[in-house]
Amino acid sequence: MKEAMFWDEGKDRTVHCHLCPHRCTIKEGDRGICNVRENRDGTLYSLIYEKAASLTPDPIEKKPLYHFHPGTTVLSYGTMGCNLNCKFCQNASLSCGSPESPYLNEFSVQELADKALNYAGMAWTYNEPSIAYEYTYDVSKKIKDSNGGYTCYVTNGYIENEPLEKLSEYLDGMNIDIKAFHDGFYKKIVGGRLKPVLETAEKGVELGIHVEVTYLIIPGYNDEKKEIAEFVRWVVDELGEDTVIHLSKFHPDHEMRDVPAASKEKMHEARRVAEEEGANFVYIGNMPADNDTKCPECGTTILKRSYFSSGKLNLDHGRCPDCGRKIPIVY
Repeated sequence: MKEAMFWDEGKDRTVHCHLCPHRCTIKEGDRGICNVRENRDGTLYSLIYEKAASLTPDPIEKKPLYHFHPGTTVLSYGTMGCNLNCKFCQNASLSCGSPESPYLNEFSVQELADKALNYAGMAWTYNEPSIAYEYTYDVSKKIKDSNGGYTCYVTNGYIENEPLEKLSEYLDGMNIDIKAFHDGFYKKIVGGRLKPVLETAEKGVELGIHVEVTYLIIPGYNDEKKEIAEFVRWVVDELGEDTVIHLSKFHPDHEMRDVPAASKEKMHEARRVAEEEGANFVYIGNMPADNDTKCPECGTTILKRSYFSSGKLNLDHGRCPDCGRKIPIVY
């Protein structure tokens, strides 16, 4: 347990949390929506500091991050809790888990940083990393202070600007999950709002963090051509036409097991819509697909991929070797 960051005192020993857009007002003895930040005697504490539910090496492509240190192995950390309540969550055992779970293991900041130094980087993933902000911040700083590898968040984007700005000094990449492109979906299915997520993505780009976005295609909920086109136009206009878009295939899970999986035809249709709207790098996830990176200018293959593995980069000082177009891959 550790005193939390980004909060202030209210009346009658309540506290106001400023970590995420929920901005919870928490009475003494209660917890915020995330279930891992608790008011004890008028002080807000993180209950998951130095606690891990999952710690395993992964290919960076599994996050998914395709234009960020491709072919490298990252140490992936997850813990318990989430500040959203997605009815389709594919990691519900963690996001709905308790900070008192007996399955949590303890790693000090130094211990986890030392483990991360054995890999190309550290990924905060599996559940929402921002709710473990204090730990992710301290470990990321320790990694950078030790001249270690990269750090990245796989996140729902539900974080306020001030903590994101503070973290950005030690955060190199983010995959932001944008779960739909209308607010009604966020309110009904996710338990949040769309606008703060979009603002996080825009702020991440502004701060110089490498940003890729994921859009989960859920049949009957967010898969209309019009909505996908609006989402992609926002990406192109606000984040840039070279921003990587991952279109992920929905499969039944958690409280939405009665919803069918997205079809292959729907996934390829979504990719066509995205490319027609001007996105240059669109990939399909959760199913076999051609996910090679190709130069948008001349079609030259820059990087071959097979599921979660990548081949050798075909670049000349960051540019296509045939036509010279700059290819936005961090390596």
